[in-house]
Amino acid sequence: MRMLWWQNIPLFLIVAPLMGAVVCSALKEKAARGVMTALSALTVCGMALVLAFTAARQESCVYPMGEVGAPFGNELRFGAVEGIAGLGFSLVILLSVLGGWRSLTRDVPENKRHLYAAMVCLLTAAMSAMVFTNDLFTAYVFIEITTIASCALISATDHGRTLFGAARYMLMNLLGSGLFLLGVSTLYCLTGHLLFPQLQESVKDLLDRDKYLTPLYLSFVLMTLGIAIKSALYPFHTWLPNAYASTTPTSSALLSSLISKMYIFLLIKIFFRAAGAQVFDRDIRNFLLGFAVAGMVLGSVDAIVERHLSRMVAYSSVAQIGYIFLGISLGTEAGMAAALFHMLVHAAAKCMLFLSAGKLREVSGMGDGFRDVRGAGFRAPLAGAAFAAGACSLVGVPLLGGFPSKIYLAQAGIALGGWRMGVVLAALAVSTALHVMYMLRTAVLLYAGDGDARRPEKSPLRKDPCFTAAMLALLGLNVLLGIGSRPIMEAILQGIALFS
Repeated sequence: MRMLWWQNIPLFLIVAPLMGAVVCSALKEKAARGVMTALSALTVCGMALVLAFTAARQESCVYPMGEVGAPFGNELRFGAVEGIAGLGFSLVILLSVLGGWRSLTRDVPENKRHLYAAMVCLLTAAMSAMVFTNDLFTAYVFIEITTIASCALISATDHGRTLFGAARYMLMNLLGSGLFLLGVSTLYCLTGHLLFPQLQESVKDLLDRDKYLTPLYLSFVLMTLGIAIKSALYPFHTWLPNAYASTTPTSSALLSSLISKMYIFLLIKIFFRAAGAQVFDRDIRNFLLGFAVAGMVLGSVDAIVERHLSRMVAYSSVAQIGYIFLGISLGTEAGMAAALFHMLVHAAAKCMLFLSAGKLREVSGMGDGFRDVRGAGFRAPLAGAAFAAGACSLVGVPLLGGFPSKIYLAQAGIALGGWRMGVVLAALAVSTALHVMYMLRTAVLLYAGDGDARRPEKSPLRKDPCFTAAMLALLGLNVLLGIGSRPIMEAILQGIALFS
């Protein structure tokens, strides 16, 4: 059957940023920034088109990469779920680079800025590939591209702390990549396939014949551990605070809001499209549930005892990753939909938090301690308001995205019943109370005093229209996820029906 023109968009969204990375590396800063921004905006438009067409047709599409099929072929697959995730992720990329470029020019040497733009293009291509891929080979290739690009984004500032954070990030992520590759290799030896549909059929056949069960489960455990390390699921999060808090705000926003979500989205596809429900119904669910609850609670405890703004925001990511894995661990469509919705909520809120935290530090003499940023909300009103809104969203204040997200997770737990229901509800209650203790406390601290303390004398706050536009867009996105959650959730559920 002849393909329609719009069905070529996913391939274009992978190839164009890859070519853009090559072009940016040969351009000067201003031109490279223009190419990067144009490609980021084009990716947003492309993802919106994919979502619009797949939602209108109420079906998913497969794009075969050439004539060679299973087990050696590569495929792209796209439907409503991929469109929603891709649109959310691409918006984060665009708003992160727009809102943080002014601070990036301060933190990153001029001779590296065109390379920074090239790494953002690589990250954009990797995001599109992991959203659309329908085979494990392509997924692994772009996992490694993401690791390299992320490490470059962290180390771009050339400070001792960022180099230490980048080295630790690289070591932990290489460990995760190694475990993931071992899992892929084991699964390929057992099934002879890398494409998700054929993998699911082969896995089901092995389970029905009660054959090679131990190595089969081991392969999925290895892949899960690899993704857990790379996405900073507790207790594999030790690399995260130094990596997120020591680099420029744009890199922090991209790392926290995007990269960990890309890995988790891939894990969801592996569980529900390659492994099948029979594998996921076993002990893997309880394994994930335990780590998710630990992350939700202990990640928040780490944030409570932290006394630096950026590190506190970084530790809160550990708790939020726990929320996402909590939904996945339920093993139901409702749980997976809640996890996907929370990905969008966390991406929008955390991007806003890191960008606004960077501006609050800027107006506080680049101090990052709570004493330094005391009253910073008066010195940078928009940044203070954005930080407060992001904090309220993660706490679960109504009208913002975090409120319906926690409701959906609770409903998924209640629908499951049994002892898991009690664990889910208790974890949500305890984690929310802990979020109030450190998120709202920090938001109040920004408006303590008269706002004159720590005001920089030689570097007054300059007008930054790009930062203003990005903050207003992120504020609007957080409100949209709060008051417009129902149609978004319905679209996710419709997509999930075609997902497996």
